[in-house]
Amino acid sequence: MAIEIKVPTLGESVSSAIVSRWLKQPGDTVAADDAVAELETDKVSVSVPAPAAGTLGPQLVSEGAEVQIGTVLTSIEEGKGGASKPSAQNASPSSAKSSVVDKPNTQAAPSAPVAAQAPSETDFDIIVIGAGPGGYVCALRAAQLGFKVACVEKRETLGGTCLNIGCIPSKALLQSTEDYYGATHDFAQKGIIVEGIKVDLAKMQANKQSVVDANTKGVEFLFKKNGVTWLKGFGKVTAPHTVEVDGKSYKAKHVIVASGSESMPLPGIEIDEKTVVTSTGALELSTVPKRLLVIGGGVIGLELGSVWSRLGAAVTVVEFLDRIVPGMDAEVAKSFQKILSKQGFKFKLGHKVTKVEKTDGGTKVTIERSGQKDGDGGGVEVIETDIVLVCVGRRAVSKGLGLEEVGVAFDERGRVKVDQHYATNVPGLYAIGDVIAGPMLAHKAEDEGVALAELLAGQAGHVNYGAIPSVVYTWPEVAGVGKTEEELKAEGAAYKIGKFPFSANGRARAMGCTDGFVKVLADEKTDKLLGAHIIGPDAGTLIAELVMAIEFGASAEDVARVCHAHPTLSEAVKEAALSADGRALHI
Repeated sequence: MAIEIKVPTLGESVSSAIVSRWLKQPGDTVAADDAVAELETDKVSVSVPAPAAGTLGPQLVSEGAEVQIGTVLTSIEEGKGGASKPSAQNASPSSAKSSVVDKPNTQAAPSAPVAAQAPSETDFDIIVIGAGPGGYVCALRAAQLGFKVACVEKRETLGGTCLNIGCIPSKALLQSTEDYYGATHDFAQKGIIVEGIKVDLAKMQANKQSVVDANTKGVEFLFKKNGVTWLKGFGKVTAPHTVEVDGKSYKAKHVIVASGSESMPLPGIEIDEKTVVTSTGALELSTVPKRLLVIGGGVIGLELGSVWSRLGAAVTVVEFLDRIVPGMDAEVAKSFQKILSKQGFKFKLGHKVTKVEKTDGGTKVTIERSGQKDGDGGGVEVIETDIVLVCVGRRAVSKGLGLEEVGVAFDERGRVKVDQHYATNVPGLYAIGDVIAGPMLAHKAEDEGVALAELLAGQAGHVNYGAIPSVVYTWPEVAGVGKTEEELKAEGAAYKIGKFPFSANGRARAMGCTDGFVKVLADEKTDKLLGAHIIGPDAGTLIAELVMAIEFGASAEDVARVCHAHPTLSEAVKEAALSADGRALHI
């Protein structure tokens, strides 16, 4: 029996769509719910599913054609060669086998009422609000598991803050300026003489944008490949199981909030993204400032400070605490500050900014010692600068999404409270990523998205919060995982230290990158790895081995007994592990 496949209803005000691509061809055997074609409107990109298993008939509409709602696209001969797909539509957290969520950084939500029955008629199984790393990865994994998935995103491109105005563009600029710095400072001693080198900032910015475009288009391709519907517009929860996108309501069995975070403002300081900027404005400067003042000695401020320092800016960092990169191992942070100082950074630690005044030539920034009451006098200093970069942290984007109205519980920092299954206190509503407690890291959000999708499919989602690495992408890079030495001391834990400097590593010498060291922390009795910290070349890549070791409960000896290729930077990891037992070979 032949079943017609028609253009579905796409919204109250939508009467037509474009057939952007045929995903299946005449004669193909398909399973029920397999995506057959893609349709595009100015608001939505949607896949047309097969209503049953069978064999496809001829295509009645060509790609690129505009079609009206209800137009017959093709037909399917039911039951000929196709196989029905297992349905995940009725899966729920209560059907999960065993959740393996180790030491979650999430904060338990108040006990949820008895779960309300999900609506029998829905547009999607899952709607994800936000297409950043947490949201888009969650959507992709859910689609792989057989769910009918939509992802809401108000930007013109997918990828969220990370791909558009965060991780990806900043790394593009870091790489470009690192190359420039090497050419102007390091190449000569290696016998490479470069004359007349100069910076074309406009071309550098254009290259950055091309990197961003490739990544965001890549996510869009993955959505199409996996049959994820992109609902274009601002998403808001209006009721349990209901999301409104630019005035149109959609129903789903499960709604996942992955709205991410935004730069935290500093009271009394007006951001104009021209002379007083956040990380967003700092990525778009059209000229290299002569002087840049960074408020905040954390990861983002130091990375962006490095970009402009390498291009010639005099960078001053003002940090409220008496150290930089709070949360990282203190010994590593101290070494990091010394290296940055050699690169030209100036630091004002233990200071706070009390005023920023715009002048004809730039800005005047007034700072005082931390802990001192405003207006007390002593220790006040005024610094003149061209650009002020405010990097005092990020905050969850949880307001304005309708969450308060439906009764979602928040913590004292405005983050959504969830339990170990990422469920809020409102049945059918979940949250992941920067909008919940824990480190605001793209890879943490991604892992939570995968775990939640698998939990909803009745599988065992897994996130080990004790094995999430953090990285600063300066040069040298800084990376860490697990416990810091300060945390172990505070816990009263008995531990031992293994260290190895890159100055004793053959590959690092050949590269001319001998700053830094590898440091491992292991249990004094059992030798189990408790933490690892690296400052040095490619630290962000090297840390992965130690993340894996901690994930699988390895000891320092386990790492030390693994054969590492010579000559590589990774030998420093092995030597540090040997050092924990007092038997490093090359120092």
